[in-house]
Amino acid sequence: MDLSELGFDTINLGHGSGGLMTRELLDKIIFKTFSNPFLDQKHDGAILKIENKIAISTDSFVISPIFFKGGNIGELAVNGTVNDVAMCGAIPKYLSLAFIVEEGLKIEEFVEIVQSIKIAADKSGVQIVTGDTKVVERGKGDKIFINTTGFGEVHPKANISTANIRVGDKIIVNGFIAQHGMAIMSQREGLEFESTIVSDTTNVNFLTNKLLDKFGKKVHLFRDPTRGGVASVLSEIANDINSGITIHEDKLPLEKQVAAACEILGLDPLYVANEGVFIAIVDAEIADELIAVMVNDENGKNAICIGEITKDHPNKVVMYSNIGGKRIVTPLIGEQLPRIC
Repeated sequence: MDLSELGFDTINLGHGSGGLMTRELLDKIIFKTFSNPFLDQKHDGAILKIENKIAISTDSFVISPIFFKGGNIGELAVNGTVNDVAMCGAIPKYLSLAFIVEEGLKIEEFVEIVQSIKIAADKSGVQIVTGDTKVVERGKGDKIFINTTGFGEVHPKANISTANIRVGDKIIVNGFIAQHGMAIMSQREGLEFESTIVSDTTNVNFLTNKLLDKFGKKVHLFRDPTRGGVASVLSEIANDINSGITIHEDKLPLEKQVAAACEILGLDPLYVANEGVFIAIVDAEIADELIAVMVNDENGKNAICIGEITKDHPNKVVMYSNIGGKRIVTPLIGEQLPRIC
């Protein structure tokens, strides 16, 4: 996109007025970038036809900084919502997209975010079908906030529910944990440190779909450990199923540089946010075969079994440490890393 054709360098309040400047912003950037038969009708909504059960998920993204190593808020918004729909055992198809933009945001930054949304949506196989744009006064926002709602068709073989989890089920993680949170922290004002850590933000819907194709209802649960990290998600699951969870520290997939950064900052990687990681709880008899499928996928190449469901210590997560001891893993209390997604 040639920014010189736009005729403005920053977003201002007029772009949220609903008048001529709003139409110019929409026509020259939004509609032009996301053009498809649904959006091209320029209605206030979209009429969709989905014949089977659908999954819906909505999320808001308020990350700071909005550009980070490995991505930006736009790409994150698409991947985050696509993955939430996939965690329901569904195949994402459509997204709504809403911007809340602070007056003064540079148009080149806005365009870069919009273009990254387009790339991420195409990569995920979803279409942007409706949305909204609002502009708030300078100082009333933080550059840009994004809300996305995803719609997907539930996979015919899926039966994703904590009610299906049984003692003996295996807990599998698809890749390295804590990368997103530490990528953000490496660029946080006042905490900058030399690092090549990049966010793991990506879409995992094609991998989860592949697993459901092959293993169906023997996949009992998918969850993505975003805010609160792996520890909080597993704690919630243990509480919901009234059984215990055992994990093994030496099995946690953790990249060395991420582990070092966590140690420097005094953070436990189990509580650090992820954006391209998901947990699968599966029937023990398919665990090895499922991992073999995952490691042949780019988004599952570091998949590993980190633990199992147990009848011991109900409602609690217990981790066996590298030095032979064990400790209870509690859910996150408070906010360890604010504005991380």
